[in-house]
Amino acid sequence: MGLRIQSGDRRRWATIASGAVLAVVIVALVAGFALSRSASEPSADTVPPVLQVAPPDPVRSYRAPIVVRGKAVDAVRVAVGTDTVTPAADGSFELSVPWAPAVEVVAVDAAGNRSSAVAVTGVTLPRMRAVHVTAHAWSHEGLREDVLDLAREGRIDTVQLDIKDEDGVVGYDSQVPLARESGAVAGIYDAPSALRQLHELGLQVVGRIVAFRDPTVAAWAWHNGRPDWVVQNPSGQPYSSHYGPIAFTNVAHPDIRRYNIDLAVEAGKLGFDGVMYDYVRRPDGSLTSMHFAGLTGTPADAVAGFLAESRYPVHAAGAHLSAAVYGIASTRPDEIAQDIPRMARSVDFVAPMLYPSHWNSGEYGVANPNAQPYDIIFRSLRDFQTSTAGTGATVIPWLQDFSLGVTYGDAELRAQIDATNATGIDSFFLWNAATRYHTNGIPPA
Repeated sequence: MGLRIQSGDRRRWATIASGAVLAVVIVALVAGFALSRSASEPSADTVPPVLQVAPPDPVRSYRAPIVVRGKAVDAVRVAVGTDTVTPAADGSFELSVPWAPAVEVVAVDAAGNRSSAVAVTGVTLPRMRAVHVTAHAWSHEGLREDVLDLAREGRIDTVQLDIKDEDGVVGYDSQVPLARESGAVAGIYDAPSALRQLHELGLQVVGRIVAFRDPTVAAWAWHNGRPDWVVQNPSGQPYSSHYGPIAFTNVAHPDIRRYNIDLAVEAGKLGFDGVMYDYVRRPDGSLTSMHFAGLTGTPADAVAGFLAESRYPVHAAGAHLSAAVYGIASTRPDEIAQDIPRMARSVDFVAPMLYPSHWNSGEYGVANPNAQPYDIIFRSLRDFQTSTAGTGATVIPWLQDFSLGVTYGDAELRAQIDATNATGIDSFFLWNAATRYHTNGIPPA
């Protein structure tokens, strides 16, 4: 016996044999498409695309886009945030997106199934052979040209230019509200013009922000009803030191921290390639003689926390972040609240001030550090490399190009640079408060 089933003008036959297990398969052609059915409907497609993401290549700047590559098999689109791309036939894709510390890559197939992966980005900073330049020095044609000549001769590739100095003076026309309200803005130089000129020469520019030594904001705060912004003594008066009667702001206060971060972010947005905090510490002296309103934990906790708070906003503004630290901080972190391993976790590099004239006799086994610049730089720098190991930060030292107790010239400067190179570091920052440098002590690259 046979059963004939007709669908439109197409005919198919199904036969049920007598005594057979009941099984009916109906094959129908509807509008020219074959549809196969059993007793139950097939389940929907719930299989997500197969996503593989390669680690992005490190970039050399926080302004540079990162390129995300990989394969997304069966996906119809791949997205990072609002940026999307259609994969090739084999699933391969490439997508250029703005820098972020990590990005989520999402692959979506035709049925709406999603797969995701996180790509962690990396930044490898270029070499920095730098000299310190004050705001007033940059505004002085002779001193500025001397610095630019160092660049033209290939002796430096970076300029460290003051943003906020030891007096709390902001050197350019900052729009940060507290800088303007406190009278800190001096407008000594034109920042966009300076950056344009330096960048046209192929130089990096690192802006220096003297963070918590800030007589301008400290005095303004004290006289405007904000004593908690200022480091105090146990009797509730401003803490006085050899830096002045009202010199240090309170590292623990969120408004003071925000002020310095706002300056750093503004600098990054203006085009400074990096920001270096100096005086990112408590005042020197006995801790029992100081009071930090609102402090929880130790001053070292506050310093490390400030850098951690700074890191992402400064990077997002396009600048790398560093901290100038005392040479003694590696072995005596409590003296000024600079815990090097903790600080290093939140910066791109640590910049220890290793000036030979500042070491006591016998430090690191060097009998007379000021007269033995190679030895003290080499040994102290090795110690900083050990202190920062595993933190993700590198070490770039500040070297001495000034005379204090011993006359320094080309040979003494060159000895420090040679010692730095001997530790495997090809970068340095040179300090001279008057912005006058020994040209022949700096070998051309």
